[in-house]
Amino acid sequence: MKKDSLIIGRQPLIEAMRDGRAIDKILFQRNTSGESIGEIRKLAKENNIPIQQVPPEKLFSITKANHQGVIAFAAIIQYMNLQDVIDSILSEGQVPLFIMLDGVTDVRNIGAIARSAFCCGAQAIIIPDKGVGALNEEAMKSSAGALEKIHICRVSSLLKAVDSLHLNGIKVFTSEMNASKKVFELNFSEPSCVIMGSEDNGVQPYISKAADEHFTIPMKNNFDSLNVSVAAGIILYEAMKQRI
Repeated sequence: MKKDSLIIGRQPLIEAMRDGRAIDKILFQRNTSGESIGEIRKLAKENNIPIQQVPPEKLFSITKANHQGVIAFAAIIQYMNLQDVIDSILSEGQVPLFIMLDGVTDVRNIGAIARSAFCCGAQAIIIPDKGVGALNEEAMKSSAGALEKIHICRVSSLLKAVDSLHLNGIKVFTSEMNASKKVFELNFSEPSCVIMGSEDNGVQPYISKAADEHFTIPMKNNFDSLNVSVAAGIILYEAMKQRI
């Protein structure tokens, strides 16, 4: 763990968040209280930064410094507001093409997806503030730097994000084993977002239900499934092909 990736103590963290510094997550020592803790919680909520309660031993295993019951991990990328990104893309006359990640925890997969997304013309990746792998140095390396070139939108609720996409005229697609429609039968020339789920559990049912259309990626041989980053690459290439 790089020392400069840590923000140690209450006031340094408050100042970092007020300055707009990107934060991956905050660790609170259990039962920590005080006025500054309330301010940290408020700023964290405004910026969709996850907070985790941990025992004192956890914090002291990370640093021997006087942490005042608070340690944060600085992010190596800048997270963006979803609506701001949508507005920016539309104002530039672009047709939105987004990827949403639901339960994808392997940072190498996230990096590979970002690489394919950028190469195929997607403008943004939407991730939840919890339950997704940290976008750390390993993710950046796997993405070959693409994570710095594409908008990363971190949201408190994927379902609310789907609602926001719909309100902005963006269709939402997701894969389903028994879907009758094939990926190449989707219309990617319109504003689109594809939800990619974990290889073990797929997209959560309540999120899948909110999607506009479901599809499958046809395979020559009968096999369980494709790696999530490979599947994302196939879908994104189909979208790019249609748009070209």
